[in-house]
Amino acid sequence: MTADAAGRLSVVKSASTSFALVSPSDLRRMLGDGGEFALIDVREELIFSQGHLLLARSAPLSRLELKFAQLVPRRATRIVLCDDDDGLAARAAAILGRNGYSNLSILGGGIASWEAAGYELFSGVNVPSKAFGEFIEHASHTPSIAAADLERHLREGADVAVLDSRPFDEYARVSLPTAINVPGAELVLRVRDIAPSRDTMIVVNCAGRTRSIIGAQSLINAGLPNKVVALRNGTMGWNLAGFACESGKDRRAPGVSAKALQWARQAAQQVAQGCGVKSIERSTLQAWRKDTERTLYLFDVRDPAEYEAGHVPGAISAPGGQLVQATDQYIGTLGARIVLVDDAEVRAAMTASWLRQMGFTEVFTLTEPGREIGWPPAPMLETDASADAAIELAALEELFSSNAVTIVDLSFSRNYLQGHIPGAWFAIRSRLERAFKAIPLTGALVLTSEDGVIARLAVAEVQALLQVPVRFLAGGNAVWKDAGYELSSEPFMADDAVDQWRKPYERTGDTKAAMNEYLAWEIDLLRRIERDGSLHFSCLPLNARLPAESR
Repeated sequence: MTADAAGRLSVVKSASTSFALVSPSDLRRMLGDGGEFALIDVREELIFSQGHLLLARSAPLSRLELKFAQLVPRRATRIVLCDDDDGLAARAAAILGRNGYSNLSILGGGIASWEAAGYELFSGVNVPSKAFGEFIEHASHTPSIAAADLERHLREGADVAVLDSRPFDEYARVSLPTAINVPGAELVLRVRDIAPSRDTMIVVNCAGRTRSIIGAQSLINAGLPNKVVALRNGTMGWNLAGFACESGKDRRAPGVSAKALQWARQAAQQVAQGCGVKSIERSTLQAWRKDTERTLYLFDVRDPAEYEAGHVPGAISAPGGQLVQATDQYIGTLGARIVLVDDAEVRAAMTASWLRQMGFTEVFTLTEPGREIGWPPAPMLETDASADAAIELAALEELFSSNAVTIVDLSFSRNYLQGHIPGAWFAIRSRLERAFKAIPLTGALVLTSEDGVIARLAVAEVQALLQVPVRFLAGGNAVWKDAGYELSSEPFMADDAVDQWRKPYERTGDTKAAMNEYLAWEIDLLRRIERDGSLHFSCLPLNARLPAESR
């Protein structure tokens, strides 16, 4: 698919959906015009990670219905879809069109046309956020400490507090000796209770670089009088230096004292004001929710446990540190309004300060008590899938015991490899034609997935492809496991595991080489985004930072 020689839009109709083809130059202009805009890459995540446009958001076709409505909530949003010129974008456009998305375009010629036009492609994931971390370290001269120096301080019993700025599950998997889990947005709120003495050196770490840098600079920007440093290259740097990490630890920050909260609020408010962040009232939020001409993201940036205990109705849980770390996973529409909710004010203010510096111009905070309890279901796009194709566990077990069924598992590859129904084949929904060339069909054909949802969505697609009856397991692998049936780790791979990007420490082979390669990639991002020129960061002015206080 290509646009015409002059680079003008051309309109294509596919089934009941119309979409425009745009040229790379068209798309480049859209990226710079300041209007609301969503650039969506519908290829599988690993393929996306091997080369994509800087501001593209990954929303693989295989799970499009599950994540798109939250990523791009306003149906009239201007959207450009991109793929490898292999038809995936047109398939995605058909799904979106059926769900009321009315302003759809496709990058003509796919990703290759962007590169052929002389524009930059980026590898990896969460690239804008990773690049921002490198920018902040360079622009703010964020101090850091080498793993060997930190190890010596800890061995000698120095007055050091190591604060791990990742979510708790990452911390519990692997952490540094003595480290306390304080997820990024919680640092300013909780640091005074963790380190009451200004003589304590604060070391902030993550797995690599970004959250260490942003976390340390948050404390510096807030005016903490302690010496604050980022652990250079995080737990990966610690491993590469030959030191052992711990696992299974449960050291968490204590509750927040009144004195610490008072200091944190004052510090965070001044930082936010220095970045141009404004607060809004509930009436403003209500008015914006009714505005059909603009996109609104409402994020609760507190700890997930606080969100579950009570949140503003309609808010999405997006812990502040992770929101900054992975903006592309939360904010699909560029130019949208963003409101951050936090009853303590501190986490919203600090997170907003970073989003403003990342280039999000309309970022606001709201101090509002939570009234909705629990985890609301994520919005899901409608499909033509029918529940009539469901097969219950007992019926599947009967077919299974008599070897009269072929089971195809559409779970994430990571989940499939951890355990699946014995004999089930791994496949990816967006690549079913490829997968079924490798699967010998015997007996009934039953699809499954983690909870059965993706399997249900794929029933009609498999029926159209194979012209045979297809069923899906109601409740998916979860009901099989809950019934006490055996799970297998023996893989039957009908496709390559291109559906997920793996972190360096999750990859097989030379883990240290993967870590070194990843860290070099991260450091190189700043040079590459400068060359691309479509993303512009800023740095909090030095005079907007709080001076170090005496205690």
